[in-house]
Amino acid sequence: MKKLLPLFFFLLALASCKKEKEETISAAPQVANSVKYANGLEIYRHNGYSIVKVTQPWPEAKEGFTYIMHKKGAAVPNSLKSFTSIEIPVKSIVVTSTTHIPALELLGVSGTLTGFPGTDYISSPRTRRHIDEGKVKEIGANESLNTEVVIDLAPDAIVGFSISNDNKALANLQQSGLKVLYNGDWTEQTPLGKAEWIKFFGELYGLEKKADAAFNMIEKEYKAAMLLAKKSETLPTVLSGAIYQEHWYLPQGSSWAAQFLKDAHAQYLWAESEGTGSLSLSFETVLDKAKDADYWIGPSQFTSLQEMLSSNPHYKEFKAFQNKQVYSFSSKKGKTGGILYYELASSRPDIVLKDLIKIFHPELLPEHEFTFFEKLK
Repeated sequence: MKKLLPLFFFLLALASCKKEKEETISAAPQVANSVKYANGLEIYRHNGYSIVKVTQPWPEAKEGFTYIMHKKGAAVPNSLKSFTSIEIPVKSIVVTSTTHIPALELLGVSGTLTGFPGTDYISSPRTRRHIDEGKVKEIGANESLNTEVVIDLAPDAIVGFSISNDNKALANLQQSGLKVLYNGDWTEQTPLGKAEWIKFFGELYGLEKKADAAFNMIEKEYKAAMLLAKKSETLPTVLSGAIYQEHWYLPQGSSWAAQFLKDAHAQYLWAESEGTGSLSLSFETVLDKAKDADYWIGPSQFTSLQEMLSSNPHYKEFKAFQNKQVYSFSSKKGKTGGILYYELASSRPDIVLKDLIKIFHPELLPEHEFTFFEKLK
């Protein structure tokens, strides 16, 4: 029996070491979230892999998605094996929103894009060249993707978005074995929150440092512009939106668009309204409150004052219209008609803010040239 005791303790120690090792690889260590502003994105970076959580893939989502983005051969804890995993860096990708295009370009990986729904909406000259060269396939529309074309492309990742948990096209692609990841950048309601989603793509390509650097530059420029705007002694009043099917639609007070106006040191006349979507008001209600507004920003899709009058002659009752202080982003388009603002603005809020400061306080940015906005003639 005495001879067996050393063997018993050896086996006990061996089992104990094995258990400790299993526990070590079963639980991911605690690290800080690398995301500062985005409400619907969390990124936890570990040695060889990252845990990427999309907590708000669409408005009022009951649950989110967790993705494990790992390098080849990385030791991923057993506790994470139930989540969708993807080996990085990806070599080919399909994205489904024009807001994804700038992130790929900022990271220098736009050449990995192989498919997109509605390629005519893409404005970027660089990505348009890829399209013209046949390197980016047309794959239909977001809610009705051409699954046969996408499956034939066999991308390493499909980055999609959905307005609810019922997106049959993306579900079918996932069932076919393709890696589908939901992106919720469009649900963010702060300029820097939207822009920070470049980190999502940084993780996919193993370019987290490059993504951090790009975002840090945008953050720095945005904050500097905001401080500059505060130096102005004027606080101009602002009207937005236009009539569509007998209702005037304009941004609610907590929306992305309203935040830009506030940060540009302007008084948006509906800044106190609650919500992050759109208000639907009568013409009379808007006229009563905004007749004497100094500026009119974003009058729907109109690209000229005459076009506005042709649609509704009562627009001329607004002082901003009379003084030709109407600015639109609908005029700046790519060669196939895609509006630049819808593609690039969410990734470069610093440029949007500078455009608005140039409009409201031109003396603060005398050398700045408009990227998105244009004064209607």
